Amino acid sequence: MSPGRVNLAGPAGEAARARGELVVSLRRALHRIPEPGFQEEKTTAFVEAFLRERGVGLERFAGGTGGVAVFGQGGPGVMLRADLDGLPVTEATGLAFSSEHPGRMHACGHDAHAAILLAVADCLATGEVRPEGRVVMVFQPAEEGGGGAERLLEEGLLDRYPVDVAVALHVWPGFPVGTVGVSPGPVMASMDRLRLVFEGQGGHGALPHLCVDPVVMAAEGILAFQSLVSRETDPMDPAVFTVGAVRGGAVENVIPDEVELLATLRAFDPGLREHLLDGIERVGKGVASAHRGGFRMERGQGYPVTRNDPEVTRRVGRAVAAVLGEGAVRPGHRTMGAEDMGFILDRVPGCYLQLGASADPTRAEPLHSPRFDLDERCLPVGVAVLLAAAQELLD
Repeated sequence: MSPGRVNLAGPAGEAARARGELVVSLRRALHRIPEPGFQEEKTTAFVEAFLRERGVGLERFAGGTGGVAVFGQGGPGVMLRADLDGLPVTEATGLAFSSEHPGRMHACGHDAHAAILLAVADCLATGEVRPEGRVVMVFQPAEEGGGGAERLLEEGLLDRYPVDVAVALHVWPGFPVGTVGVSPGPVMASMDRLRLVFEGQGGHGALPHLCVDPVVMAAEGILAFQSLVSRETDPMDPAVFTVGAVRGGAVENVIPDEVELLATLRAFDPGLREHLLDGIERVGKGVASAHRGGFRMERGQGYPVTRNDPEVTRRVGRAVAAVLGEGAVRPGHRTMGAEDMGFILDRVPGCYLQLGASADPTRAEPLHSPRFDLDERCLPVGVAVLLAAAQELLD
């Protein structure tokens, strides 16, 4: 694709193209102030001030960060959602607008998501684009592991702001600018955080026969857990089990009382997810029992599968094609990454889009990299796509 701007068609495309400089400036301002989940005070104040200047109120969530802005009245409703939080990553991009918060970075594109949604709000506030119904904009805190969407639902988000469909997008460095991944069915995996503890009886490293060694249990357990995916899972059903941390002991000549593993489980099928969780506990207890030890599994907050509704996705794909052309719509990339938009799509039919964000996907830095950046030509594309999707789903 040429390095020039992307062609955007129709009223949504025209409105988005007119806001090219605006959405870039918004993204750069937000990029400077990444904040942790449920601590997005500066980010929320920025969003609130922008909307207030356009005569639009933001109802903040109970925790004080993030909020909802509503456009239109009556009729059907569509939710457009953007996430706000940054990551605990030290930025290494060298950008002139790099993070001003040490040890924090918008390494996952949430600055872009929020900027795109604010530019959509600008289009709606001026009346250039008028969907027939309500547009409920959700500026969500704490997507990165905080389960912000789940908390908002528990606090009654959909009771106060009922909608018929929900749409969100994520910048995607694996796709070129001017393309959008649109697929029905599961696009992001479920995610479980696990704390697996092997319990033994510590003692002197020179006297292992007087001990029950949890280090040996943990070593066998790490390998044995992998057989749940390789030998108890249909090869056509993807699943991943990863141990990311092993903690136990302090010196070379002392056997500890316990060893802790921190792990994650990913799957696309809810039934397989539960089968593997049961299997992890079964295998852990079996390994521990063989060594006269104990085992316990603790589940942290998890995310469900992010699953696109077929009919909503078909209509959104049609809207994307109208703005960008048929060739711009491509199958979405199914990934074992997780996304708490899945909580919302469990309650409301909707579509989660992957917005092409790279000039050259083969050389792009991945999401969560300290060097991650995006091609800013994708920003007005995102504005046009959300506007067109809202029109298609409400008209």
